[in-house]
Amino acid sequence: MRLVFMGTPEFAVPVVEGLYAYGHEILGVVTQRDKPKGRGQKLFPTPVKVFALTNNLKVFQPVKVREPEFVELLRSLKPEAIVVAAFGQILPKDILDLPPLGCINVHASLLPKLRGAAPINWVLLNGEEKTGITTMLMDEGMDTGPILLQREIKIAPDETAGSLHDKLANLGREVILETLSGLTKRTIAPRTQDNHLA
Repeated sequence: MRLVFMGTPEFAVPVVEGLYAYGHEILGVVTQRDKPKGRGQKLFPTPVKVFALTNNLKVFQPVKVREPEFVELLRSLKPEAIVVAAFGQILPKDILDLPPLGCINVHASLLPKLRGAAPINWVLLNGEEKTGITTMLMDEGMDTGPILLQREIKIAPDETAGSLHDKLANLGREVILETLSGLTKRTIAPRTQDNHLA
């Protein structure tokens, strides 16, 4: 499948790795701008950018994805779907409506619970016994779009945010591949979220 990938931190790396290893055609990788770190305030690339450059993938780092020039650039790539994992910017309707199969988000909780930022931390703070990965079709809301697939895992008694992050990132890799396969074969039907459970 012809894809554009959008992601930024370590959580997103296994997802783009999975897409690349499976043989999907990654037309471009969109990530946040390099950030200054340390005493010298030297610019450091995002983890996703490091992966993309290592594998000779095109990298785009727009200040704002809603800029008309960037939307036109995406349109010119003609992706069948845009896969998003912890990107860090809200996508405008122009981008959401662009790919025929939609923009698919890989979210680190069992939606509609724990929408928004830091779902890994919140699931631990709330004392939940399970969590998981949800893939969903993105809309203009914050994690409110129709659910495509969900896979859950148990939370270990000694679980930390770090260990859970790694488990969910690897699960995200599996679930996005399963989601894209299901969309291609038309074996997945999007289902509306129950907002009362959010």
